[in-house]
Amino acid sequence: MNNATALTEAAYKGPALSVDKNLYGRIGSETDSRTKVESFTIPIRSGQAWKVPAGHVCRLLTVDGPQVADLNIWNLNNPRERFWAARTRQLQAAHVTTFDRLWSNLPYLRPLATITADTLENYGVDSEGGRVHDTLGTRCDPYVNRMLTGEDFDYHCHSNLTRAVLPFGLTEFDVHDVLNVFQCTGLNDKDQYFMKTCPAKVGDYFEFFAEVDLLVALSTCPGGDLSVPLWGPGAHDPIEVCRPIGVEVYKVDDSILSGWKSPGLPEYAGMHGLHPRSWEES
Repeated sequence: MNNATALTEAAYKGPALSVDKNLYGRIGSETDSRTKVESFTIPIRSGQAWKVPAGHVCRLLTVDGPQVADLNIWNLNNPRERFWAARTRQLQAAHVTTFDRLWSNLPYLRPLATITADTLENYGVDSEGGRVHDTLGTRCDPYVNRMLTGEDFDYHCHSNLTRAVLPFGLTEFDVHDVLNVFQCTGLNDKDQYFMKTCPAKVGDYFEFFAEVDLLVALSTCPGGDLSVPLWGPGAHDPIEVCRPIGVEVYKVDDSILSGWKSPGLPEYAGMHGLHPRSWEES
């Protein structure tokens, strides 16, 4: 082990990052005791937002074959607290799976959700270095599309998410870096981001447990399963490989949640070293 590896492995450790695998394993596996409270399908090239109360599980399903989906998460009661892809990438991994946690931004910094089931968790690393469910890339958007093609297109993930959250009082400025669910990505030998065809099959799912009351939004990517390039050589409209995504929300039985409590906020006292003068000193 070289020094860089040792420093990396020692950088983020301790009880604050520990996960009770017995608890979350039960949540993910003891499905007979769940109560389904909501179920719907998000059509191709669209987005939808919905609530997932604390203590509930949300399952995303490939109901008709492979399809990439872009996920945003907020604290329902305070949408300034939202999923932080970069810190999740540091604390967990660039590609997440069962027992990884989805962390929120500063100054909140706590797990918003914990992944409890993932039928693609054994995909591992393919021959090109690809892995699934990534925090490396971000959502496709109409601004990049205009820059690269000179044309406008209103159904990229950024736009889908923007339309989805409007009924909840949020705007384009609240849409943030995503978790790319079912997406296979990696970095090549030039340290450049690449995307591959989605490996999901009909019935694959990705499931997470809400640690606090959540507002969740999902876009069914206009690239579909990403088997057709959106830009560059060979690019054409890939609508033939676009498919819907199913969503199910379940209440977890209280007996399974014995000992669980919603995570609190950091104990940092704040002020960042700033100490305003009292009126006597002014």
